Amino acid sequence: MPRRNGYSALQITLHWLIAVLIAAAWFTHEGMGRALEKRIETGASGIEGNTAHVWIGGAVFALILLHLIVRLIQGAPGPVPGSSPMIAAAALWGHRLLYLLMVVTPALGATAWYGGVEPAGEVHELFGFTLILVSLGHAVMALWHQNVWKDGTMTRMTKPQA
Repeated sequence: MPRRNGYSALQITLHWLIAVLIAAAWFTHEGMGRALEKRIETGASGIEGNTAHVWIGGAVFALILLHLIVRLIQGAPGPVPGSSPMIAAAALWGHRLLYLLMVVTPALGATAWYGGVEPAGEVHELFGFTLILVSLGHAVMALWHQNVWKDGTMTRMTKPQA
């Protein structure tokens, strides 16, 4: 994967769009059990019974896959110059965890919703909560970098670079 100084306009757009959609998915969830029960009661198929949460989750899944492909092609910047090895490792593994949760959480939701696999729905709820917590930690660290360490980290995700 090539190294860059910052992110492209497409990468930045995908990042913020996915962030907004994850927040929207969190605020539109009803709990997988209740949503599945409603769908079964009405006799709706998986697609007919789709809720806003299901559509948003599908969009997150599609966009995160696109984001990963774009990242493989365009690359990403390395650690902020001057970062300690511990901070660089924390950033690397924090991002890996975010990507894993952003792929697995909607995949589990789809498995539960369309496949009727209730245990997948329970894990989806747990992973969704974990995704929100890790995302909040990511946001807090971005603000910390910007306002305390003043190292320009957030600028890489707000101003496109070639």
